[in-house]
Amino acid sequence: MMFLRSLAVICLSATLATPSLAQDRRVPTSPTELKLSYAPIVQRVQPAVVNVYAAKVVQNRNPLLDDPIFRRFFGVPGQQPEQMQRSLGSGVMVDPSGLVVTNNHVIEGADQVKISLSDKREFEAEIVLKDSRTDLAVLRIKDGKEKFPTLDFANSDELLVGDVVLAIGNPFGVGQTVTHGIISALARTQVGITDYQFFIQTDAAINPGNSGGALVDMTGRLAGVNTAIFSRSGGSQGIGFAIPANMVRVVVASAKSGGKAVKRPWLGARLQAVTPEIAETLGLRVPSGALVANVTASSPAARAGLKLSDLIVAIDGHTVDDPNGFDYRFATRPLGGTSQIDVQRAGKTVKLTVPLETAPDTGRDEIVLTSRSPFQGAKVANISPAVADELRIDADTRGVVVTELAEGSTAASVGFQKGDIILGVNNQKIAKTGDLEKATRETARIWRITVVRGGQQINVTLGG
Repeated sequence: MMFLRSLAVICLSATLATPSLAQDRRVPTSPTELKLSYAPIVQRVQPAVVNVYAAKVVQNRNPLLDDPIFRRFFGVPGQQPEQMQRSLGSGVMVDPSGLVVTNNHVIEGADQVKISLSDKREFEAEIVLKDSRTDLAVLRIKDGKEKFPTLDFANSDELLVGDVVLAIGNPFGVGQTVTHGIISALARTQVGITDYQFFIQTDAAINPGNSGGALVDMTGRLAGVNTAIFSRSGGSQGIGFAIPANMVRVVVASAKSGGKAVKRPWLGARLQAVTPEIAETLGLRVPSGALVANVTASSPAARAGLKLSDLIVAIDGHTVDDPNGFDYRFATRPLGGTSQIDVQRAGKTVKLTVPLETAPDTGRDEIVLTSRSPFQGAKVANISPAVADELRIDADTRGVVVTELAEGSTAASVGFQKGDIILGVNNQKIAKTGDLEKATRETARIWRITVVRGGQQINVTLGG
């Protein structure tokens, strides 16, 4: 199984280095300097990079069992054969007690997780926290009775295009491997891997099995967690992407605090990209910034004075090129404080102070539907501001939304997707999770369902 995702497109934006930071870097000045080795850095950081083995039991289902004629004449076998699916990735030790960060897709759905250290010792591990929005997960070594080597976090905001970096992981399961390259680009936002798109691009060779491994700088600190490659062949083609250390730090901090989910600041506004046509309308020289398309009443954005059609151009001194860039910067701010946002309004720059607080999550009432129906195996919730923020839908939306689908469930096989909003079932209006649970308990030969997906209403008819 391939654990690093294969991407089909590459974005062509890059972050320019500032002269003051660039002065600390220099090129080799003599052949002697070219003989310098990365070995001291590798020896220091390699013990903190681990291999992650995940396994889950799956049932091999014969497709003939779905045929009612086959079932009628041959019956249904009592026990279906099971198979163990295994996956391999890498991870980084970030706390001496045995806390490991890796990619969420490496351990997604796993029943068993093992950690293998660079000295070949293996430990059972438990999943502490999973965050699909960043594709990060935090594991803890079970029964760890020693202090493990760790990596310190770099400030990924200080990285520059051209900086030398090392990638450490377990490509193709051959064993721990070190590759080197440079940072090819920063702030890649049109990659389409996770909700928070703000990736470090590197040409250090990264291959399947490197997922969750370390991208380290020349001081031996963690610059990012390798997560994906652009590839048409399945192997490295010199374009890899890593989650910046500043985002990894937020997820790890949530795990250390005992949280089961990452707590992030909530803006309470929907942003849209500035197209060339919009830029021309606004009189902008270049299409840059994040345009405010909607503001939720009583949200932090509303209380800060953010208005419809405001153009966000900076946050806490960092330029905002697009909504993805703003989302990343805002999501990495510490809760409890404030952020300074610069907006362009009627040709003038306005500075706003936004409080950093989580979205309200009252009335979620999340349940798993178990009755025999097309919804069996779906987890649904009422749309609170927190749910809307997690699923990237307008906070003003009302109704019941699918938040999770059990693998192999009826709901998944029917075609429901995470984020689907259920409006009606068999002519019954669905306003809260209790309505949907009641509707699924009723016997029906035909199910008429009204769903909103991606802003479009869809009417579906399914046989019972």
